[in-house]
Amino acid sequence: MSDLLQKAALVKSAASQMTKLSTEEKNAALLQIAESLQHSIPEIINANLKDLQLAEENGSNHSYLDRLRLTEERIIDISNALRKLVTLPDPIGDVLDEWSHPNHMQIRKVRVPLGVVGMVYEARPNVTVDATGLCLKTGNAVYLRGSSSALNTNKCLVEIIQNALEKTAIPSTAVQLLEDVSRETATQFFQLKKYLDVLIPRGSASLIQAVLNQASVPVIETGAGNCHLYIDNSASFDMAVSISLNAKVQRPSVCNSVETIIIHRSWFDSFGEGLLKKLTDANVECRLDQTVAGLYPDFPVATEEDWETEYNDYIVAIKIVEHLDEAIEHINRYSTKHSEAIVSETQEHVDRFFQEVDASTLYHNASTRFTDGEEFGFGAEIGISTQKLHARGPMGLPVLTTIKYLVNGQGQIR
Repeated sequence: MSDLLQKAALVKSAASQMTKLSTEEKNAALLQIAESLQHSIPEIINANLKDLQLAEENGSNHSYLDRLRLTEERIIDISNALRKLVTLPDPIGDVLDEWSHPNHMQIRKVRVPLGVVGMVYEARPNVTVDATGLCLKTGNAVYLRGSSSALNTNKCLVEIIQNALEKTAIPSTAVQLLEDVSRETATQFFQLKKYLDVLIPRGSASLIQAVLNQASVPVIETGAGNCHLYIDNSASFDMAVSISLNAKVQRPSVCNSVETIIIHRSWFDSFGEGLLKKLTDANVECRLDQTVAGLYPDFPVATEEDWETEYNDYIVAIKIVEHLDEAIEHINRYSTKHSEAIVSETQEHVDRFFQEVDASTLYHNASTRFTDGEEFGFGAEIGISTQKLHARGPMGLPVLTTIKYLVNGQGQIR
């Protein structure tokens, strides 16, 4: 039996044992993992440095390296996210509905674990811990398939997690890492319908499409983040600048950063030069709509490709529109349905934006950077879903559950 199938069998077996665990036992395991991670910071950083060195040698850009990098502060944050999960309610066993049949049978609809979650992701080694924590809290086992670029880090993290679980009621086999990161094995992983109950891909648009196209296991689709910020004609200059800078610069390598800023023509005529200066001073390359590019010959002209691109870098496209309808039309055409924002003091425009823009999360006078499980109070997140079935937006604990109907009778027959 291949390593792929051996680990699949182990994690499947562990999932059946997970259904017997109490909330207290699961929480104790999360705390044990959090402590073990913090005690192993030097070991994790050393493994991560190997991956960073290889990535640099392969010519990876700054944004990619940022997604890959683990620092002491980031490891502490990851550990604290596990501790936060402990404080959150355990959804398993929640009674979602109950009623009586006319024949007096009692019917209950309750939350139960999905079973085995197959996690497919790129670069970000923090996902190794975040996904593990969320899955274990909800009574799921997890089979991890990270990318080759983070293999040393992921192996280190999973070894620490498994050693920590040896001291708890959760079987250490409940967390497995597929170390063969070849494309051939990945395709086999996507088709482990006998062992996996669901696949969750998290990463680039190409990764997500590869999983969707090749998988026979059900997929919860997380999406790329081609996010937009619309500055309306009534927007405050200071607020528009502050939100633009935060949404683009605070951490450009993540999926909830803004890639296109859409600006009402009258606002741009009054304040556009000031916004461009603020962005340029923050080392952001601004690619301008051709309708205003002639006014600023030092800036590159935005192309059709720019409207479609998730840069994950210090680059932003600037689109000029004559009215709100044009802004909404542009967003709905190019959006990946992740996060979209409007800066406006006109309530009618805000109401229309909220009603007509199709995305998982919409903001008024706030940065898109808040589309995050931690910021929404979910603890760590398994990903941000841009689909419309089962889950949408930041995915916390309830998304990693399904339902079961429990029926109590007194001898009824049909």
